[in-house]
Amino acid sequence: MTKVLELESEIEFVASINDNKDCLMSQDPTQDNPDALWFNIDIPKGHTLKAGDKVRVTVEKI
Repeated sequence: MTKVLELESEIEFVASINDNKDCLMSQDPTQDNPDALWFNIDIPKGHTLKAGDKVRVTVEKI
């Protein structure tokens, strides 16, 4: 596997998508900066994450 990106960020907010999943969101407040990175990722309910929690998102080519 080849690591493409590892991003550490605080969750800005958690959106309820449906009965099965939520969406974790972190949108850098400096989005005018072309180097700013952010994420929106759906995860199954029951995760216990909340706004302000710091997470690491890793993307690997498999």
